[in-house]
Amino acid sequence: ADDAPNAVLAEARTARAEADEAAADTARVREERQEAAQRARRVADALAGLAHRLRERARWQVRLRELVDEAAESEARAAVCLDLARSADEDRRAAQRAGDDARRTARALRAERAEIAGAPETLPEPDETKPRTALPTLREAYRAASQLYEKVGVGADLRAEQARAESDESAALAELDRLTNKVRTRAAQLLEGTDGADGPSRQAAAARAESHVQLLETRASTASEQLGRFRGEAERLAPDDERPHHTELPDELIPADAEQAQAFLRTATGELAAATAALDTARAAHSELLHAHRTAEDSAGGFDETAALLRDLLRDHGTEDGTEGPDPYPGTLEEARQSAAEARRSLRGCSTDLSAAESAVREASDILVRHANSTRYEQVRTPARQQIRELPASALPEHAQKWADAFAPRLRVLTDELVQLERNRDSIVDRLRGLVESALATLRSAQRLSQLPEGLGEWSGQEFLRIRFEEPDQATLTERLGEVIDEATHAALKKNSDLRRDGMSLLLRGVEAALRPKGIAVEILKPDAVLRAERVPVGQMGDVFSGGQLLTAAIALYCTMAALRSNDRGRDRHRHAGTLFLDNPIGRANATYLLELQRAVSDALGVQLLYTTGLFDTTALAEFPLVIRLRNDADLRAGLKYISVEEHLRPGLPQQDPDGETVHGEITATRMFKRSTPQAAEPQPEA
Repeated sequence: ADDAPNAVLAEARTARAEADEAAADTARVREERQEAAQRARRVADALAGLAHRLRERARWQVRLRELVDEAAESEARAAVCLDLARSADEDRRAAQRAGDDARRTARALRAERAEIAGAPETLPEPDETKPRTALPTLREAYRAASQLYEKVGVGADLRAEQARAESDESAALAELDRLTNKVRTRAAQLLEGTDGADGPSRQAAAARAESHVQLLETRASTASEQLGRFRGEAERLAPDDERPHHTELPDELIPADAEQAQAFLRTATGELAAATAALDTARAAHSELLHAHRTAEDSAGGFDETAALLRDLLRDHGTEDGTEGPDPYPGTLEEARQSAAEARRSLRGCSTDLSAAESAVREASDILVRHANSTRYEQVRTPARQQIRELPASALPEHAQKWADAFAPRLRVLTDELVQLERNRDSIVDRLRGLVESALATLRSAQRLSQLPEGLGEWSGQEFLRIRFEEPDQATLTERLGEVIDEATHAALKKNSDLRRDGMSLLLRGVEAALRPKGIAVEILKPDAVLRAERVPVGQMGDVFSGGQLLTAAIALYCTMAALRSNDRGRDRHRHAGTLFLDNPIGRANATYLLELQRAVSDALGVQLLYTTGLFDTTALAEFPLVIRLRNDADLRAGLKYISVEEHLRPGLPQQDPDGETVHGEITATRMFKRSTPQAAEPQPEA
């Protein structure tokens, strides 16, 4: 009874969860759509603004042209105003200079009037009815009266001066009479003014007049140039025929003044620009239509050529005439040409691949036949080999798969055997590499252990042996040792091969292969009386060394080998490395320095030397700490021979170093030689 409500409750919860998920999805979708709508509105606003700007573009262009024309007119008016301003400024400066001259003249006249005695302070009102006398005339009359007053007492001088003055007056009147009435009237007016008051005023007025004349001439020339330019432009713009105007304008377009003409001109220029733009647009559309027409014609011709080429290709491949016609190509001419070119390239490529495959099959068949006929496989009696030899080359590819399936198991077996052989070879090479590396380490130890003791002059601390070689890297060493193993393997397969395959021979060949191409160089110190550090290759010892030097070198080499053997046995710190019995060495090496060198080397390497000799060379025997004379005795009854000690020439042994290592020596074995035929006992020479 309780399960039903629980099930209903679970279903309700599930439905509620699904409803919540659906509501969340709906809210998410609504937000996404709102965002998309906002983006769409923003895009629409942007597009609307762009469309509005595009619609206003033509009006803006017209307005831009109008503004350009207005700017040009404004610049022209500004240039005219600038010229007028310059002229007004020049007139202002001229008037200012004239005023300055007038003020200066007034000051000069007031000063001059103050100097005249009896001049009234207040001048009477001028009478307009009477003619006015010029100031220079009055000034000259005053000067003449003053001079006359001063010279009134001298009659002859006055008469002479009067005559001269009358002459000057006559000349001035004659010159004045030559002038026209207009000039004399204008001169009288100027003299009555402030510019004719005195000489400086007249000079300043003349300078101003000349400057004004130059300014007027400049303006006249500029105006003449403008007039000529305007006339030339008018003649250039005039109609060619006898018509007075280019065209007849309606009454409302006839300008009343220059400004209205400029306005009409700007309007006409804007309309001309709009018409020019429309004409350019029409020409561009016409050009596009012509280009499209030519493109269509070229496409049609290209399609015809491509279709003819494809029909030829189909005809070459034996297509029947009754087949249905192909569907029209949906693409453009370039795409059709490209498709046709790709089809031709693919066809040529397939033909080339087919030829190459046939050549490869023929070559593989020839190789297979040559392998089957090779003398290496004469012992192979399989049916497949017989078939390969007997079948023609054209029939071999048909049986290739069957032969491959038949040879696959045998190939796997042979592959496994080869892999096993390769592993065995690698193991042998690794073992041989370890032996070779050990041998090279032994050579280095031999050089190290051959170091001589101190007290031998230049030989002190020198290595008696010097062994030089270049150690190869691991990869090169492995490769060369593999070649040695392969060579030994091939020699084992040959019947009459004399190549030795024992362990030492393989090791020596491995060392020789490891040190290729330079090999090994061994040098030895040459013993001489002064013990010079002179090294000689071991190959030249027989040519350079004497008998005693050879013996000394042999003893040193033996001592080195004994020390090396002791070192290999782990007794490198033991002083006793063995004993060496020498059979009459003094017969070949009786020089004192050779004996000293032999004993020094043996003592350094821990080898005890026992010399036996039948010579009684006191100089040589004096070098030994103990000399024991022996003699041969015989027991005739027993048939035995003995060696007995006769005397000690220098009894005693060297005392051992109490601080050094204790050396124990004992005889562990003896050997006796007995002749088969007994001989009579005879006295033997002393040893």
